[in-house]
Amino acid sequence: MSRATIEEVAAAAGVSRSTVSRVVNGSTSVSPEALAAVNDAIARLNYVPNPAARSLATRQTKAIALIVPEDTARFFGDPFFAEVVAGISARMTRSDYILNLLIASDDGGAKAAGFVRNGGVDGAIIVSHHSNDSFVGRIAESVPVVFGGRPARIRPGDYIVDVDNVRGARLGTQHLIDRGCRRLATVSGPQSMRAGIDRVRGFRDALTDAGLEPFAVLDGDFTEEGAMEAARQLLAASGGRPDGIFVASDLMARGVLRVLRDAGVRVPDDIAVVGFDDSQVAVNVEPALTTVRQSMYEQGEVMASVLLDVLAGRSAPHSTILRTELVVRESA
Repeated sequence: MSRATIEEVAAAAGVSRSTVSRVVNGSTSVSPEALAAVNDAIARLNYVPNPAARSLATRQTKAIALIVPEDTARFFGDPFFAEVVAGISARMTRSDYILNLLIASDDGGAKAAGFVRNGGVDGAIIVSHHSNDSFVGRIAESVPVVFGGRPARIRPGDYIVDVDNVRGARLGTQHLIDRGCRRLATVSGPQSMRAGIDRVRGFRDALTDAGLEPFAVLDGDFTEEGAMEAARQLLAASGGRPDGIFVASDLMARGVLRVLRDAGVRVPDDIAVVGFDDSQVAVNVEPALTTVRQSMYEQGEVMASVLLDVLAGRSAPHSTILRTELVVRESA
């Protein structure tokens, strides 16, 4: 069955094509009689507006981009992203918008920036951004943007949804101190990311309050492989081994636990380990991981809600900081 055209709707309603277009696009400059006639014709003919034509008329795509400046392997291998996307998707299903995923790494974000700046989407959510991701600024100049995590440079009017990374790292480190650890190391995220920087800060703050010095601060790059290399360095250190390790993500903690197990180190008896995220990784490792919980699903929902409010012209908070909490299991 062929789809009814806007011209057929206009003929059935006894109005002009432009009047039908105004009704379809929500204009208020239509008489009550014409509005009723057009709506009746739309119902009788089962008319569905052409989305491409409607986009041209309204200059809206009804699409939002989720932009992730990471490579494909990292995106699909880290449970953090799966939870965030699930939260975004859950909120988007209650709207008229669709979600476009743009993994922007190979070309420095040029394609993603070009797509957005050429009108491909109405707004964007950007997560896992680094201080050297210059294309992020070009996107933020083109469409409304919500940042998952604080960007390296915050501009007036930016919308940010983050967790309290400093407090979370303090919680995890303090737990190690409270159980008697005195030689504490951290395996951190990259220092080109605010989450990596803030979790090191929380680790150091907890040690300072306890009158302790860090045993070591090693960058694990938020990857399992990077954390495994950091753990090997810790075990090979000339000054002995740490007795507690705060690891800035559960994925990295899994790599640390693997190295410790292979070296015959007992966890938590010899070295206690605390992670960060409370992802599925935390309950699927041996021993079960004590970790700092951040609600990644909630972050996704809130980011989508803020952007949808901005696009609808509603008031939205410029900064939302979600709480973290310690979840104690077997590793510490």
